[in-house]
Amino acid sequence: MSGTASVFHEIARAEWAALAAGMQAPLTRAEITALRGTGDPLDLREVQDVYLPLSRLLSLYAAGAQRLYSDTRDFLDGAVSVPGVTPFIIGVAGSVAVGKSTISRVLRELLSRWPGTPRVDLITTDGFLYPNAELQRRGLMERKGFPESYDRRALLDFVSAIKSGEPRVTAPLYSHLVYDIVAGAEVVVQRPDVLIVEGLNVLQPAPQGHALAVSDLFDFTVYVDAAPQDVEEWYIQRFLRLRASSFANPDSYFHRYASLSDEEAVATARDIWVRINGRNLAENVLPTRDRATLVLRKGANHVVDRVLVRKI
Repeated sequence: MSGTASVFHEIARAEWAALAAGMQAPLTRAEITALRGTGDPLDLREVQDVYLPLSRLLSLYAAGAQRLYSDTRDFLDGAVSVPGVTPFIIGVAGSVAVGKSTISRVLRELLSRWPGTPRVDLITTDGFLYPNAELQRRGLMERKGFPESYDRRALLDFVSAIKSGEPRVTAPLYSHLVYDIVAGAEVVVQRPDVLIVEGLNVLQPAPQGHALAVSDLFDFTVYVDAAPQDVEEWYIQRFLRLRASSFANPDSYFHRYASLSDEEAVATARDIWVRINGRNLAENVLPTRDRATLVLRKGANHVVDRVLVRKI
């Protein structure tokens, strides 16, 4: 961690896992397999040791927030109109290939099984990327995933509408197969108890000249951390796996990579990492780590070995 790491309590995995002693992970092996991303070694032990105690902590935060919302509503009764239910919003940030999508899906499933948060939705910020045609017009295709490649105003409006209790809010749908926004398709969110917002740049502060960032609307934030050299290797190994699976689909945007040899695929993946993903991590994603409420630190084996919780 950086020099500001003193704002965190650092907890070793064994100590963190002990916080869930006596709790049984409600997910089966089959469910975990379905939730697991490409190349992610997630298993029952990881869920039990890491994500079950995290889900319990999040449920406590959500319950506390709801009590505060209720007390505030009672206090302001008659003075202003306050929504009856205010969703608890969690931001999950981290690099490409670090496993944040898997973690977000696991948290969605675990949180939905705690009594106070039965309705949990998950949205990824991919849907708020500008369409490829617009990125090309702006000269940003080589910077896809960088903060400026997102429609930040639309994302902020979306989360603001959720937070204000709008009954039905929609977001664009992104396809990883075609690597673009799907025209005319949308994701619908209807007053969840909890909304998880997952994305590379969700912890970014407001751009200069703007008063509000989407991170200002989050109740709890998680940063998934690992040594950049480890994430680079995970990215390359994931690229090799995708070459034999989704890239083989003729409709895939990346179909041209399906016929690469192992050596060519490694060289291509490393080049993409150095030019785009690694650069974005260093310049934009990693600098937001210390803004998180909680940091999950992964070792070279892709599993969490320690947890850092912001001091209260």
